[in-house]
Amino acid sequence: MPFIITDPCIETKDTACVDVCPVDCIHPRKDEPEFAQATMLYIHPEECIDCGACVPACPVAAIYESIDATPSNQKDLIEANAVYRNGDAETMAKAEEIVKAHIDAHADLMAVPAAERQAAHARF
Repeated sequence: MPFIITDPCIETKDTACVDVCPVDCIHPRKDEPEFAQATMLYIHPEECIDCGACVPACPVAAIYESIDATPSNQKDLIEANAVYRNGDAETMAKAEEIVKAHIDAHADLMAVPAAERQAAHARF
């Protein structure tokens, strides 16, 4: 599985990563109806070409280049990225359930502003 979007994206949904993606594998985009309801953005693992353009574009450092690089307290979000398929209500709901469970399980961390959340992972 390629790149993983993690919890600094929750409620941020900055689409700078979408703008630089050469294959449009990050969803939902602002022009997709699912954008307003989504808690965060997701990388479609089969569409991603592992170019890495999204990583430096993300203003909240929410994107990791692999499963192994993803911090252990965010591993549950790997599954959210793996199952999300834009336009498929069932998979979108499943991904959102995973994200909401992550939020509930890490309420202390989620209280940290998104731009500071990656660094805060070391404290929690």
